[in-house]
Amino acid sequence: MIFISEERKIRADGRAYNELRPIKIEAGVLERADGSAYVEVGGNKILACVYGPKESYMRRFLRPDTGVIKVRYNMAPFSVDTRKRPGPDRRSNEISKITADALRPALMLEGFPRSMVEVSIEVIAAEGGTRCAGVTAAAVALADAGIPMKDIPAGCAAGKMDDEVVLDLSEIEDKNGQADVPLVIMPRTGEITLLQADGNLTDEEFEEAIELAMEGCMQVSEVQKEALKNSYSQE
Repeated sequence: MIFISEERKIRADGRAYNELRPIKIEAGVLERADGSAYVEVGGNKILACVYGPKESYMRRFLRPDTGVIKVRYNMAPFSVDTRKRPGPDRRSNEISKITADALRPALMLEGFPRSMVEVSIEVIAAEGGTRCAGVTAAAVALADAGIPMKDIPAGCAAGKMDDEVVLDLSEIEDKNGQADVPLVIMPRTGEITLLQADGNLTDEEFEEAIELAMEGCMQVSEVQKEALKNSYSQE
């Protein structure tokens, strides 16, 4: 059992079912990047940096009517308990693509035709939920870079363990759980830009997980905005 108290449904790390792990966000942490952010969510430690808009050497990706976004998600070999093989793999390529898809609807790149915005996400330490934390970090880095945006996307996941739908699964909960539902939204409108589901959920549980994850995203959004305000106030 993951719950340490069946009566009160307190999780092993002391959280309630609808409680986020401790979250910390800093904007503008790298001088050489156009924009950057550092995010901690529980044991996750993630650094994101942005370069652009700029002309790209990969001309085949450029479009004459708008700018494009390219994301590179990478997990450091030392980010997990068992050393990860360096370099891209199938999972990192997949997350790179879905992160770009999750961020693209928020970007206003029409004024930058034939240009590219490059986003690098480096996972320094991983403890479950890195794709949502990566999107969260990348969105803050994009805002820090001054990229025109309709909104700042925020990511959070819900899941199911011991037949209970809970918010923001930790690594041990994810590995021993029954389902995982990563979600990214644009907080002002509630528009969903990323929704995935892995595991077994009833229709009611799926709806509950989405509602819970959306509440988590709104909490993450407040921390994002506070990080950007703090960064601007220090300039």
